[in-house]
This record gives sequence, structure tokens and C-alpha cells, in this order.
Amino acid sequence: MALALALLLPFAAQAGDPGVLVLGRISDDPKAHYEQLKSLLDYVVPRMKDVGIREGRILMAKDAQQMASYLRRGRVDWVTETAGTGMMLKQRANAKPLLLTERDGTSQYHTVFFVRADSAIRSLADLRGHSVAFQRPTSTSAYFLPAGELLRRGNSLELLLSPTDKLDSSVVGYVFARSELNIATWVHKRLVDVGVMSNLDMENPRRVPAAFRKDLRVIGETPSVPRALELVRSDMDPKVQARLRQVLCDAAKDPEARDALRGFFQTTQFLPMDAASQRALDDFAAGVARVRGEVE
Repeated sequence: MALALALLLPFAAQAGDPGVLVLGRISDDPKAHYEQLKSLLDYVVPRMKDVGIREGRILMAKDAQQMASYLRRGRVDWVTETAGTGMMLKQRANAKPLLLTERDGTSQYHTVFFVRADSAIRSLADLRGHSVAFQRPTSTSAYFLPAGELLRRGNSLELLLSPTDKLDSSVVGYVFARSELNIATWVHKRLVDVGVMSNLDMENPRRVPAAFRKDLRVIGETPSVPRALELVRSDMDPKVQARLRQVLCDAAKDPEARDALRGFFQTTQFLPMDAASQRALDDFAAGVARVRGEVE
């Protein structure tokens, strides 16, 4: 009962309350994510008393549209998200990327395109008239990045009713496979011609079983993007924003933050937004906008 009550409390938060720091997350499993968020929030809030923060709350959203609404209305101050969803929140609600989030020691990743080793497809220039399996329409590495790359190369993308749907030879057909394991399986079983996933997932045997790997061949990659981001609402008090950035950046050096970071989606540290990462995000944001405008 205590957990259920805690999940309801954020919805009572008043927009613009300067003493409350509200951390948001898009989630289809709020109970599971609540504890992951709460551990870090409980670490951060006491270290922000000097800028007037006296309380922390958590507010979940069911999708990016709802979270964008929360940001615009001042219901959420700080959001942790993937690069793809982060760029949608930037476009829809002017959310501001604050820091890069390093998870399991990795702060950047990219997409790999792969086929069966015996496929006639040799490169990304050969994909017209073929089918691609994406994961889901919110995935950074298994949708936005690869779809944007295909559009950048002059391809048109067409949603297929199923992997066996008839495909026009002038376009690249795509389906959503829901998981990386399904993507690898569909390519291996020749249900689709091409699969996509992050380079990290490609090396994970739970995503691509060893029995499949010997039969798969990489044909292309995308540029790298930040693996995850911490974002804040655009009108957040600059003093609060600066203090939040400092507390998060210092956390990796504080033994008291060790468990909170580990619980926060296996975060190893928060990193400042350097020039190269900002350029990568700007390019990626343009790709996300193009995918949303031309494909969705």
C-alpha cells in the first residue's frame, strides 16, 4: 500500500512549486521504475537545500505526448530518457538536455544494420525493394537512428502489414518486431532481409544468440549518439538547474551515491554535454524530426 500511495502523490504536486523537484519518466511499468527513480532523487534532494529544494516527487507519463504536456505546464522539472525520446521532448516541449548519462560504462552507442551472411545485400545502398525489422516506434537505436539514416540516403520507407507483405521495389519496407531477439530471429529465419539494433545489443547473447551470430553479417552503421540524457524544463530556475547539474556530476565521486547510481538504470556517471555530443544530438534531432514528418 505504501508504494501505491507514493506513486499517487506526485499527481498532487502543484506546477511552479519552487521547493519541490519533480523527476519524470515515461513508463509502462511505473511500480518497477519508481524505486529506480526514487533512490537517486532521495540522494539529490538533500544536496539542493541551498537553492530552496525541500522535497522530491516522481511523476510518470504513459508516453512522450503526456510527458511533453507535463513539461510545458511545469508539472515536471527533470526527465531521464533515451536520446530519441529526449529529442521528441525537446521538439514538443522545448526540454533542455542537461547532462549525458553513462550506463554500464558507456555513454555513446550507434546502430548496426545486419543481414544473413548468405544475403545478396552488401551495403546500405542495396536496400530498396527489401524489408527491415525495427524494434518499436520509440526506440533510438532500433528505429529513429536507422530510419533517419535510410531517409538521409534518399530512401522512402513504407510500413508493411507483416514480414510477408508484398513490397514495392522502389521503397524500403519495414515492420516492428517488438524486441531485439525477435529482430535477430526474423533475419536468421529469412522473414525479413535486414535487422537493426545498437552495437551494444548486437554483442549481447540475450539479444543475438551465439547460434545466430555466425550466420549474420553487418552491412552498415550509423553515427554515434548519447546513450541516455538528463533533461530539464526550459524555464527551470537557473540556480536550481546549475545545482542539479553539479550534484549529478559529482555523484560518481561520492561513495554515498554508489547504490543510488546503480539503481538508476545502472548509471555509472553523469557527464557534461561536450561540443561533439551536442553536434551529434543536433544532427540526430534533425533526423528524428524527419522521421516523424516523412514516415509517421
